[in-house]
Amino acid sequence: VRGCSTRRCSHSIHGHSYKIELLLEAHSLDHGQMVYDFGLLKGGAFTLIDAFDHAVTLWTGDDPAYLASMRQHSERWVLIPVSPSAEQFSRLFFRLVDAVLATTALRNGEGDVRLHSVIVHETETGYAQCFREDAENPRMGRIELESIVFAPAITAQWCDAALFERLKRACGLARQESAT
Repeated sequence: VRGCSTRRCSHSIHGHSYKIELLLEAHSLDHGQMVYDFGLLKGGAFTLIDAFDHAVTLWTGDDPAYLASMRQHSERWVLIPVSPSAEQFSRLFFRLVDAVLATTALRNGEGDVRLHSVIVHETETGYAQCFREDAENPRMGRIELESIVFAPAITAQWCDAALFERLKRACGLARQESAT
């Protein structure tokens, strides 16, 4: 994590065993008396979150030679537009999961299901939580789906190889419509 206060974190490649919590909300329940059946998240949201498992996460703002070397020597990598801190991961996962929810057809009487927040646990007691206003706050760094790149080795393992491209197209169209 470039620019952080500890040299160990800012100058050494390291990883964490993150735990991710997705908090959903709605004003009504579906036919199964649930806000949302978690099984429905497996096809999209869980696929995208799992893409980061055993992968090197690279910040586009890092040294170009470092980025090229890591991509050359790592089969599983993800290129992101923000530094890979727990705070930024919570924002990144918010954007990804929110896009999945926005493009998922609801078929069981689900109401106005929304992503309330995302919590990324770096440790049992240390975590970062992102709410919608955080995810969309440009002062924290812009996170557009178009600026995220998954290594071919990652997307090749997805059941739906076109998942992320479809999300990017849908979100791009939604942005165009809201601008007009």
